[in-house]
Amino acid sequence: MPRRFVRSAAAVVTLALGASLAGCTKEEWQRGAMPVPITEGGKLTLAMWQGTWIAALIVGVIVWGLIFWAVIRYRRKHGDGLPRQTRYNIPIEIFYTIAPAIMIAVLFFFTVRDQTTLTRVSGAAANHVTVVGYQWQWTFNYRDDNTYDVGTPADLPTLWLPVDKKVEFTLLSPDVIHSFWVPEFLFHMDVVPGRKNVFEITPTRTGTFKGRCSELCGSQHARMIFDVKVVTQQEYDKHMAALKAAGQTGTAETGRYNLNFDTAEVEQ
Repeated sequence: MPRRFVRSAAAVVTLALGASLAGCTKEEWQRGAMPVPITEGGKLTLAMWQGTWIAALIVGVIVWGLIFWAVIRYRRKHGDGLPRQTRYNIPIEIFYTIAPAIMIAVLFFFTVRDQTTLTRVSGAAANHVTVVGYQWQWTFNYRDDNTYDVGTPADLPTLWLPVDKKVEFTLLSPDVIHSFWVPEFLFHMDVVPGRKNVFEITPTRTGTFKGRCSELCGSQHARMIFDVKVVTQQEYDKHMAALKAAGQTGTAETGRYNLNFDTAEVEQ
């Protein structure tokens, strides 16, 4: 391989790494470039993400160390012939069979443990929201207050949530698969036609955040964005009262579809 090519490749890698380092703060690197979690479950996801990165780096250091050790220790010296060829090395073969199996088992254990916690539905939520994703819009139905919120061509739909209160989401779709995603939740779930998907979260920080569909759902997939407002209980109650005053009571229409909210099926 030409030395000029090697030097150029090394320079490109160095510049790319430097740009990446310069573009992230210390806190962002500690989070592994993940958003700041705003839910209790998001903290669990972040811890899992960080642990996975640490495990990957440890494995990488061991592999790189073994590669460099073999390159230096067994490098061919001037005048040497070919080294003795070994067809089998039982200890090494056992190591590179058992070690990956152990790593996969450990990752599998923590993944299943955390996933079970994140998807558990306690039935003790203070608020219940039915989210309907359809081409190409979102509707939020606040079942406890018998109100709904839906966007317009001029305004994005906005999901309102009270801070520090557990919320149960029911996800429905009358057409194709969508995916309900708020990056700061560090969690997303698919919205599947004919199926109810349910999960719970507890927002822990007030503020305005962005949500979107993370499943390619058609030609106007990029339109499926929405705002999330996490507010105090007083602000939440005030907004629910405003929706009722505006006549937005009951369940919202879902575009050209007539969706049965009990069966998640489209009614003809």
